[in-house]
Amino acid sequence: MNLFPILLTLATLGCALVTGITLIFAIVIMPGLGSLSDRSFLEGFKAIDQVIQNNHPVFIFVWLGSDLSLNAATAFGWSELANPDRMLLVAALIIYLGGVQIPTAAVNVPLNNQLQALTLDELDDDQLHEARTTFEPRWLTWNTLRTWLALITTVLLLFLLLRW
Repeated sequence: MNLFPILLTLATLGCALVTGITLIFAIVIMPGLGSLSDRSFLEGFKAIDQVIQNNHPVFIFVWLGSDLSLNAATAFGWSELANPDRMLLVAALIIYLGGVQIPTAAVNVPLNNQLQALTLDELDDDQLHEARTTFEPRWLTWNTLRTWLALITTVLLLFLLLRW
């Protein structure tokens, strides 16, 4: 049995779902939270992030599954695909790891953890504003990057899937 088409399908679906997660943060969640006061913004984001931090099983399955299936599809696809399709798959992997997974681990998650460590009830208005301005612009910038690169990855994988 040839596992490559199954793995490519799973990777495409997983990366599309991750694109959707980052996109919904970019176009709905963060603009909605952005309209709130500093305290409410920070409380709201902490509550949303806590769902993820508590290892929500579907979120973890989608996020890590996309990574694992894309790595597996690339390994199995190496012998199944000829150039330029092989290079497109490798490019998708590099873009996804370098543009989505690594920034998440290196930037977004540490920002989330810094925010989770704050005891908001102990902060005055100036400290709340400082916490928000330290967090929000950087998080938004990196999420926008993740969204675009996840979308590019998904398009490359869809292209390969349709050619297969």
